[in-house]
Amino acid sequence: MDNDPMGELKNVLKKGRGRNLIIIATLVVLLFAFKPWVQVGAGERGVVQNFGAVQDNVLNEGIHFKIPIVQTVILMDVKIQKAMTDAASSSSDLQDVDLSVALNYHIIPDKANLVYQTIGVEFKERIIDPAIQEVMKAVSARYTAEELITKRPAVSTEMQEALTSRLLASNISVDAFSIISFSFSQTFTDAIEAKQTAEQNALKAKRDLDRIRVEAEQTIAAATAEAEALRLQKMNISPDLIELRKIEANLKAIEKWNGILPEVTGAGAIPFIGIGDAIKNK
Repeated sequence: MDNDPMGELKNVLKKGRGRNLIIIATLVVLLFAFKPWVQVGAGERGVVQNFGAVQDNVLNEGIHFKIPIVQTVILMDVKIQKAMTDAASSSSDLQDVDLSVALNYHIIPDKANLVYQTIGVEFKERIIDPAIQEVMKAVSARYTAEELITKRPAVSTEMQEALTSRLLASNISVDAFSIISFSFSQTFTDAIEAKQTAEQNALKAKRDLDRIRVEAEQTIAAATAEAEALRLQKMNISPDLIELRKIEANLKAIEKWNGILPEVTGAGAIPFIGIGDAIKNK
């Protein structure tokens, strides 16, 4: 029986190469099946669990390796999120108030594991909305319905401060808060409009009265000044001044005379007639 050493060697190499390919393919399949890495995206944090137990370390953005089967990673969104909530409450004067507010908030990144451990991923429904409802009712009850309108910035600031303190205990940070709208009963709204109309009419009447008073004072002042001027002028008139004015008037008349006497002069029974012609003849 002939033995071919080279053929046997080739068969062994072929078998070994095929076995290596099978091993490599198996490893690749297992690698993708168990996926021993995790990618944490922008604005996210990874919460690590060892057999379901939340760990202290929080994964930042990027690619991280994990132990298959043993570890799992929960991704938590730590970007700024917006919550809009409507609430019905009452003012201190027992007026019904419907409020609509908007809240911007985010999970504190380094505390994402605690948020997941104590609240879970449904923190908006469990924490955010109930906190907004309670704060809105508590703050609005300290103001009258009219003050909720006239002191709106103060009301908004007080609500934001209360929400900030309340949510910080749950490792949630408040970024911004704003009151979108107040709405009241139709009766109260009509009463407010009537009051504003009355105040505007009263203000207009006051302005008109002030204007009339000022015009009257101006008229009196002008009349007083004119009377004072006449009084001073009268005090300065004397017989000598009257005689001087007469002389000045006569001088002006003489300056304007052209040297020709009138044809008829005098108002007596025998008027002088033709004097001008007689002078010319001479």
